[in-house]
Amino acid sequence: MTQNGEMLNPWRILCFVAALLAADVAFAKNGVKLMQLDDKVRVEIGGKLFTEYYFKDVPRPYCYPLLGPGELPMTRHWPLETIPNEEHDHPHHRSLWFAHGAVNGVDFWSEQKEFGKTVHKKFLAVKSGKKSGSIKSLNDWVTRDGKVVCTDERTLRFYDRPGNERMFDFEITIKAPKDQPVVFGDTKEGSMAARLAETMRLTQPKSKPGEGHIVLSTGLRDKETWGKRADWCDYYGPVAGQIVGMAMFDHPENPRHPTWWHVRDYGLLAANPFGIHEFEKKAAGAGNLTIEAGKSVTFRYRFYLHEGDTQQAGIAALYQEYAKQK
Repeated sequence: MTQNGEMLNPWRILCFVAALLAADVAFAKNGVKLMQLDDKVRVEIGGKLFTEYYFKDVPRPYCYPLLGPGELPMTRHWPLETIPNEEHDHPHHRSLWFAHGAVNGVDFWSEQKEFGKTVHKKFLAVKSGKKSGSIKSLNDWVTRDGKVVCTDERTLRFYDRPGNERMFDFEITIKAPKDQPVVFGDTKEGSMAARLAETMRLTQPKSKPGEGHIVLSTGLRDKETWGKRADWCDYYGPVAGQIVGMAMFDHPENPRHPTWWHVRDYGLLAANPFGIHEFEKKAAGAGNLTIEAGKSVTFRYRFYLHEGDTQQAGIAALYQEYAKQK
């Protein structure tokens, strides 16, 4: 009954409820849905799991799994899960993450000895949407004895793309405390990184040839790519019998663009703008980047998970689209 004393039409009520349900189903099939849970944020695209962002009680936040075209797993499972036929090297390679091996002398990359942790502080936003969804959070970079070396504000934005395409952006602003500068030191151990599926490797264990390939925007390929500078890097190979790849784009406004690529034949794909000493054999400390007290620096990257090889996926053209974004 309405406020005017009129009886509600049951048919109209049923139609209204059906319309709401249809709208919810349509959103699930076409949009990006984010669900904040106790220890992670679940990201669904088109009603299917894409990744989960783990933030609680971990050495640093990371995304796992990353499901690419056809829901194929694009990153190694270990150390997050143990399945057959995976190497157990580099236990700090947790699917997809951002870290660095020398921040004011503290190792935030590995999980050995006196390593530092990136500790989730709070979410600023967890938003779903028809075309994209995003996670925005604040994090503290904390030494073993509890000192905060620096902080970061990061945004992960996930897009609903046509067909089997999967794409997301990672933006991070690192801020120094008001009372001291922060130095990101000259080491190859960093920084924006993913550890790809074992079958995509360029070289398999015991130096056996793999079926994967690495391509830089400069045209360099495979074993020629480590420590070289380029706008983008694409790493592709077979997963469950299908050729798929993950490309990472370095935004033109990033400090020291184009970045150096810490990309390995065993499946590591990482952009590192700091390790000049090791990449180019220059004087120790040549790659140090100092953030003055109270100041900040921002890095932006795009990840594109695709079918086929680099050329078939049109990576060069997609990078040009990304490069035009401000």
